[in-house]
Formats: sequence, structure tokens, C-alpha cells
Amino acid sequence: MMSSSAIATLVKIMESLPPTVQDKVVEHLQEYIRKFNITVAVSPDGKLEIPAEIESQLKSGDKYTVTVTADSIVFDKLKAGFDWEEWERRVEAANPDPNELTTEEICELVREVRREQRSKMDI
Repeated sequence: MMSSSAIATLVKIMESLPPTVQDKVVEHLQEYIRKFNITVAVSPDGKLEIPAEIESQLKSGDKYTVTVTADSIVFDKLKAGFDWEEWERRVEAANPDPNELTTEEICELVREVRREQRSKMDI
């Protein structure tokens, strides 16, 4: 909610303008409020009812990540190709691998593969 001092300032600014400019300012404010204050409803069957001005920006075939918090739902369009940031988010969100190899185990595997490759070259 706007404070009374902010409203009073806005009224003073509006009163100082010619009526035709006041009308233009009101139109711009209404457009600004519509642009940034969009209501999205959920239908009885649980689907989002997205306003046409938003739906028109969503293209068929595009993919989005959806982040849901207690008070917001954010759609982020996925970029074409591999998305490293999305991959990192999924890795961080996933449960740790109970069979994850240690650095020493990885090194031992590399040594073993190298020994096998050398032995094949010697034949």
C-alpha cells in the first residue's frame, strides 16, 4: 500500500500538469500496473489459467524450468543446447551418490586403464 506522503506527492505532481498530460500519465500508470500486476488463477482441475498477454509470449516447443516458492512461481526459459546452470541446480538438488568414488579410487582406475593400454601396445 502506498504511504500517504507518496500519494500526496503524486497528487501534487498530477495537479501541476495540464489535463491532457494528466490523462496520458493515467494511461501510462494503468499500463504499467497491468504489466507488472498480472493475476494467474488455478482452475478447479488444477491447471494454471494464464492471461493471454503472458500466454502469447510462450512458444510451442520451448521448455521452461519452474521454480515454486511459498509465494511465487517463476518460469525460466531454457536456452537451446546444454544448460550448465540447470545441470548444476539439478546436481545440487539431487541426493548424494552413496557409491561415489574417492579421488584415490579414480586415480587407481586411471592407472589400471593406462597399464592395460601399455600392455596392448607391447603386444
